[in-house]
Parts: sequence; C-alpha cells; structure tokens
Amino acid sequence: MKVSGFTFIRNGSLLGYPFVESIRSALPICDEFIVAVGDSEDDTLAKIKAIKSNKIRIIQTQWNEKMQDRGFVYAQQKMIAQYNCTGDWAFYLEGDEVLHEDDLPKIRAAMEKHLDNPEVEALAFDYLHFFGSPDWLAISPGWYRQECRIIRNTIRSWAPDGLYFVVMDKNKKGRYPRAALVGAPIYHYGHVRNIKAMREKNQRVGKYWKHDHPLFNGYQIDPQALKAFTGNHPAIVKSWLNNDAEKDFKPNLNHALTKREKKHRWVMKLERHFGWELNKKHFIKID
Repeated sequence: MKVSGFTFIRNGSLLGYPFVESIRSALPICDEFIVAVGDSEDDTLAKIKAIKSNKIRIIQTQWNEKMQDRGFVYAQQKMIAQYNCTGDWAFYLEGDEVLHEDDLPKIRAAMEKHLDNPEVEALAFDYLHFFGSPDWLAISPGWYRQECRIIRNTIRSWAPDGLYFVVMDKNKKGRYPRAALVGAPIYHYGHVRNIKAMREKNQRVGKYWKHDHPLFNGYQIDPQALKAFTGNHPAIVKSWLNNDAEKDFKPNLNHALTKREKKHRWVMKLERHFGWELNKKHFIKID
C-alpha cells in the first residue's frame, strides 16, 4: 500500500497557519507528500524546504486572482496537488489541520483494512474544531463534525468548495463519495491563530469567496456552541500553540446571537432531546 499526502499553501506564515506542523504530523504514515506552494510574500516555501524530508515534493504555482467565486481557486490548487499523487490513497490535510501522534497507527490500519474494498471510496475523520483559544471546542451544527480527508486515488473526483465529488459520467454529474469512518479525529486550529494573523487572513482570502469581511477584532461566538477541551493536543503543535495561538479568549455570556446562531441553538436542543445527529455530511457513510 502506498499513501500520498497532499496539501496546498500560500503565505502560510503571514496568515498564521501551522502548516509545517500539519505536514510533519502526517509524514510518518505517508510514502510521499505533495505540496502545491503558491507564490508567497513570506517564508512559506523556505519553511517547507527546511523540513528536509525526501518524501516531500513541492510544486510551485501561480494563483489565478480572477477566480473569486466560491473558493474555486482553492479547489484548483487542491486538485493540482492531488493530481500529482501516485499512491493508492490520497490523504489531504489543510494547512491548519494536524494529526495526533497517538492516532497514526489507527489511521494507517484503516487504510490497510479498506484497501481492497472498492465500495469504500474515501475515509472520514471526526473533527475537533478549536475556537478562540486551544482550550475551547466549537460544537454546534455550524461546524462539520465529520469529513472526508482520505480518498481512493483510483477514482475520478473533483473538489468544489473544498469538498469531494465522485465523477459519475462524462457530463461530470457527481455525488459525495462512499466513506468509512477512521475513528480518529483531526485537530483543526484555524480559529485559534492570533488576532493579528486572523485579521490578515480574513482581509486577504475573503475575496476568493466573494466575502466582504468586517475588520476582525476578536473571536465571537454563541457560548452555548462551545465546550471546554480536556484532552491532549498533538505534541508536534504545542510549540505553535504556545507562540502563535490566541490565548486570552473567554466566552462572552452577553454575546448577541446572530440569526444563524439562534437557528443552531434550536438544532442543538433537538439533538440533545432526541439523540439525533443533524449535522450535514459530505459523504455517504458505509458501515
């Protein structure tokens, strides 16, 4: 079995991504790791080269600044990296997603288990979305609780809006992939970067989604959508958390709820009362 890891990144340092930690967290279970590195204004390329792993293959890219609708340029860069993968499985990690060292054997075992079962087109992870600081998790239905990150590299797929669709016919009609659960989480740190980096990120990337972000002055969220984190962070990201993450966040009990947050409160009440899972899935679960 051959495993290809892949990702894309641009201005990773400037925008506060733990992208080096992300790549390094997956290297032990990958046979190669493809990184599409966009033209950057910082030391992103140098930092990736400094990892000094013969598993890493860098593809330098030029972003199409005219692609400013629904994250199409993100999907394009993602697929540039995936199309250069040569393994049986293609394992995608975003620049703010990290694997825990204790979960690596389980992840590798899941790929081995399903390698010869063509019904399993992808593998899905549980998600830990940290918010505001490394001490808090976002748990409302507004945050995807499971998502595909490993896809079989023998099927035709494309990635609109950062997701996956499996190609069904020549007209490119598709569906979400059939996926088995890995039973391990991905640690997502995109919403704990320090305020300066988050402000820079919002101002720079919103245009690719046609978002007009107001100036970011701090993390705000419905306090009922948070849960204290009591586990252990991956060892590889602890230095980044100490030096680059926001630490002073406290839930604001007087936070003014948005219309979306009010809706999610009702959904969470239904989930608690009936034991339902109402979070949208971007895959077809296979038991």
